[in-house]
Amino acid sequence: MVHVREMDGADIEAVSTIRVRGWQAAYAGMVPQTYLDAMTVEGDAVQRRQLFSQPLRKSRDLVAHADRGLAGWICFGPCRGEMPVLGRAGEIYALYVSPDLIGQGIGRRLLGEAHTQMKSQGFEASALWVLSGNQRARRFYERAGYQADGATQDDVYDEITLTELRYLRVL
Repeated sequence: MVHVREMDGADIEAVSTIRVRGWQAAYAGMVPQTYLDAMTVEGDAVQRRQLFSQPLRKSRDLVAHADRGLAGWICFGPCRGEMPVLGRAGEIYALYVSPDLIGQGIGRRLLGEAHTQMKSQGFEASALWVLSGNQRARRFYERAGYQADGATQDDVYDEITLTELRYLRVL
């Protein structure tokens, strides 16, 4: 059984573990291995503590708790860019599930709860960005009702430029 709840400060180490291991598993072969190898749970936790402690932060963090502990994490909030949609748009900033638990509905539960909370906050649509080569994530979001809208942005990882696609969904 999976329980979704608000993240608290005590969850930071576990969330950082999920995020780093998630990056290393999901982006192997897409993001340069040197970049993935340089990621550490400790370094990520330092960043996460700084972000989490900002008094005026507008993002929300939820965690999925399963039998063996934290199994997933999602972060969302107001859309950070211009949106070609009517009404207010939210954005999924990050969604990660422990690599060994992918396919068990944890990501779907986190995403569903984020959608519910975004809608209750007055958002009418949700956006997110996905690496163009991340077919697994693209299929996941498409099954959840997201569609690529044609917008792209480039990110550079160890001097390698990778393209992200924007996906949108009406809430």
